[in-house]
Amino acid sequence: MTTLHREHDSHTHTHGPDCGHTRVQHGDHVDYAHDGHLHREHQGHWDECEPGGHTAHAGHDHRHGEGCGHARVQHGDHVDYLHDGHRHAEHAGHWDDH
Repeated sequence: MTTLHREHDSHTHTHGPDCGHTRVQHGDHVDYAHDGHLHREHQGHWDECEPGGHTAHAGHDHRHGEGCGHARVQHGDHVDYLHDGHRHAEHAGHWDDH
């Protein structure tokens, strides 16, 4: 999965362990969920951490939903579920890896 490099313009808030936003381990970095966006620190600025393309999470039999035990994070027009270092989003009858 490729992540697009898109700088989050005019993002003056500094994320960190005590900033109040949900911290999401995402591969080799940490994202922060903020106002429906996922931000990551990158070379002195904040990027939108968005997947580049469609990546289905193969072999994901678990059905996420209310009470499934995984944290929910609002991500644009849908909800991601945090699961084993991945963000999963329901899409066309399967789960995408964000």
